[in-house]
Amino acid sequence: MAADSRESPLSFISRRSPVVSLHGAVASSQPLATEVGVRILKAGGNAADAAVAVAACLNITEPCSTGIGGDAFCLFYDAEKKIVKGINGSGRAPSKLTLDLLKSKGVVKSGDNHLPYNSAHSVTVPGAAAAWCDTVEQFGSGKLSMRDILQPAIDLAKQGFPVHPLAAYFWNNCCSCLKNPANKHGSDMLLNGQPPRAGDVMMMPLLAATFEELCSKGKDGFYKGRIAKAIVDVVQEHGGLLSLEDLEQHHSTFDQPICTSYRGINVWEMPPNGQGITALLALNILEGFDIKGMVHNSSEYLHTVIEALSLSFADTLWYNADPSKVNVPVNGLLSKEHAAKRRALIKPDRALGSYQRGSPFSGSDTVYFSVVDDQGNACSFINSNYTNFGTGLVPEGCGFTLQNRGANFSLRPDHPNVLEPMKRPYHTIIPGMATQGDSGELYACFGVMGGFMQPQGHVQVLLNMIDFGMDPQQALDVPRFCINSKGQELGSVFLEEGISGVVAKELMELGHKITHPVSGHDRSVFGRGQIITRKRAPCKSGPNRDVYWSGSDPRADGLAIGL
Repeated sequence: MAADSRESPLSFISRRSPVVSLHGAVASSQPLATEVGVRILKAGGNAADAAVAVAACLNITEPCSTGIGGDAFCLFYDAEKKIVKGINGSGRAPSKLTLDLLKSKGVVKSGDNHLPYNSAHSVTVPGAAAAWCDTVEQFGSGKLSMRDILQPAIDLAKQGFPVHPLAAYFWNNCCSCLKNPANKHGSDMLLNGQPPRAGDVMMMPLLAATFEELCSKGKDGFYKGRIAKAIVDVVQEHGGLLSLEDLEQHHSTFDQPICTSYRGINVWEMPPNGQGITALLALNILEGFDIKGMVHNSSEYLHTVIEALSLSFADTLWYNADPSKVNVPVNGLLSKEHAAKRRALIKPDRALGSYQRGSPFSGSDTVYFSVVDDQGNACSFINSNYTNFGTGLVPEGCGFTLQNRGANFSLRPDHPNVLEPMKRPYHTIIPGMATQGDSGELYACFGVMGGFMQPQGHVQVLLNMIDFGMDPQQALDVPRFCINSKGQELGSVFLEEGISGVVAKELMELGHKITHPVSGHDRSVFGRGQIITRKRAPCKSGPNRDVYWSGSDPRADGLAIGL
């Protein structure tokens, strides 16, 4: 009989060593997906090929977090050229969707901050399928076809796979949208009408068929024909306005990543509409503090980092939007002068409490995974439905749910991120990459998933490694904080179990609104990360060798495997 993990507590009672390897590594939130990534590397694929294979497998093993009905972003480190490139695979709002129309239909009312998460109007064009194809075409080895890359996921979907404990918990926790009688095909994502339990064997033949079409027809297999029609039909049946033309016109963009230097390390993020700029701004602010001289997770340390991130969010929750529609002052936000102004606001003896945006002008769920190959190339990849199963809407015969990323648009007419036709929303999913400032060599391929936790996670794991010398597994293991964001408004600060009660009390005395301790399955608020770092190490005979150190977040089912 399968074990039931639905109500079992989530406790951290074991330890993990970092995985140390010579010929690359794969780290993801699902063991089966990690193994598939390793298999692709062994078959001659590179980091980009393996990343797409992992993305497809995670759609099967963890559909309550990710899928081809969502969006994806990719950062790729080219080891030969020592450059970082990026793909923005986020979709756009339907061409006929306007704020005035939603108000006239009563979908949006005065005072609403965002679209309902389960509304068909929150479905933006799914960008993941195009991002997968573009990642292979632009960054792949050229040795493997899309069929080679997706076949392991197709086999898993057809032959069945055992569901892992945390995936089972969240599958059950957010399955009400699938059981809704109005969602005619929601049962395609269930096992005999119920969410699978840990250890149950789940099959997803309809998703396998979707992947087959992507193999045989490329992007047209998703954005035209049967699948496209099924997507449009289910959205329109529920009142949405997505059209076949919206799908046909979709394309990824190949964006130049943005970067800042922190203590000699260049940290790379995707530019807006992604929120990676939040992490970079916070690092610029923190650069002026003696972080290394503070006690890790002390009240002094946490207060400083919380304030820096809060000020950073205050800026980017306003300015971050689709740069093809509005002017996003990226250079101003990332200038050291702007960071100095924001840093000067931080007081050591009290929290600001109210965080207002500055002037930079001069004149719930996701999967993240990391892959590094034997040539030293790295692929930082993130794929998401946004909240759990997204809208939960399942296109007929397709085997996946549609995202609700449109819920991240602002409904304020004066806001840069206001909902508009063919506009990309503020996007929470962000892959990360870091290189050595002097040589351009890879330092880390990293990421932490989890909505607005993501830039907070990026900053915390980077500080753990750069300032406190932790290895990737240690950097992921230690307790984290999360500034709560509801409706894009900053709220209380969650402290994970393991941060002392004394520290929590001291932070409250400084004026922070603290929720402590956060434990069990509620730890999901702190996100789930994967990290692979590169170090040069002496060898007994011959020149120094590249050694890869990998870590996988204990808050997920996953693991890292080295080659």
